[in-house]
Amino acid sequence: MIVVGSTVLLMGIAMIVLPGPAVLVIPVGLSVLATELVWARRLLNKLKSTFQKGKEKNHARETK
Repeated sequence: MIVVGSTVLLMGIAMIVLPGPAVLVIPVGLSVLATELVWARRLLNKLKSTFQKGKEKNHARETK
């Protein structure tokens, strides 16, 4: 699983400059790696937290 997750993550990172859905592929690669590696699980949790905070901030801005 580490090889698959690493490959998907690297493809996502490459998609930052190449055409492709990097925003979707990077979390998928981290999700696969998070099944095996603690650092990937921490990074994925941080990414989820950041996304949730942004979502709440955007929702608060819309209700004003």
